Amino acid sequence: MGSWNSIYLKVSYNVLGWTAFVSWSISFYPQVILNFRRKSVVGLNFDFLLLNLTKHSSYLIYNASLYFSSTVQRQYRQKFGLNEMIPVAANDVAFSIHAVLLTAFTLFQVVIYDRGNQKVSKICIAIVSVAWLSAVICVFIALPRHSWLWLVNCFNTIQVVMTIIKYIPQAVLNFRRKSTVGFSIGNILLDFLGGVTNYCQMAVQSIDQNSWVNFYGNIGKTMISLVSIFFDILFMVQHYILYPPKKKSTSPHPNVVSKEPLLKPSDEPNSDLV
Repeated sequence: MGSWNSIYLKVSYNVLGWTAFVSWSISFYPQVILNFRRKSVVGLNFDFLLLNLTKHSSYLIYNASLYFSSTVQRQYRQKFGLNEMIPVAANDVAFSIHAVLLTAFTLFQVVIYDRGNQKVSKICIAIVSVAWLSAVICVFIALPRHSWLWLVNCFNTIQVVMTIIKYIPQAVLNFRRKSTVGFSIGNILLDFLGGVTNYCQMAVQSIDQNSWVNFYGNIGKTMISLVSIFFDILFMVQHYILYPPKKKSTSPHPNVVSKEPLLKPSDEPNSDLV
């Protein structure tokens, strides 16, 4: 079983990991609070929520299996080396649990609050159905062979695909509207911080172990960091450079805050995943 060679790198690893956990976890709350204050989810895309729930559920299955299952850990070391450390930390499991709960709660808000004329698209339902059908097929393939590491890697692949898909629609919507109004840049900044610190955490472990198995042995964690960083940079470019918010020239009263939703139903394409 692998062990740390440097206490300083071990401390850095834990600090970076929990920083990523806090950053990513906090990023869920602004939307939940906004929905509660408005008693409305108009402007929040339901496809994104459903894709996100599928993504985080798959990631939770992967993280929990690799972190808690001795059988999966044994198969991992048989494949990558007996001295290799398991590339999933406690903060990864904690984040996944928190993400599933918060995303599910946001979907609950969709049920109880004003939805306007918004609904989940057929394309989104098809994508999610294919993802879970693929997972079921993988379970039946793995059962007779006891290929548990292969099975949890299938869930890891699903979460990577969902991560890529869930960002694209928002980027397309920003481009079509030539605006990022109604899209929280604070969420993106926190997501970017989480992605960077998560990637740095993996690098610290690799430096300590003098091995890069940590990256290709947990390709899902590597991809989720790189994909989130890429799209976060794209969103920041859209928000600050391409479509910067316009300053209001007039205001009815400095203490009056508009109660209108940032996004009107008419602003959103009817069939997009955004």
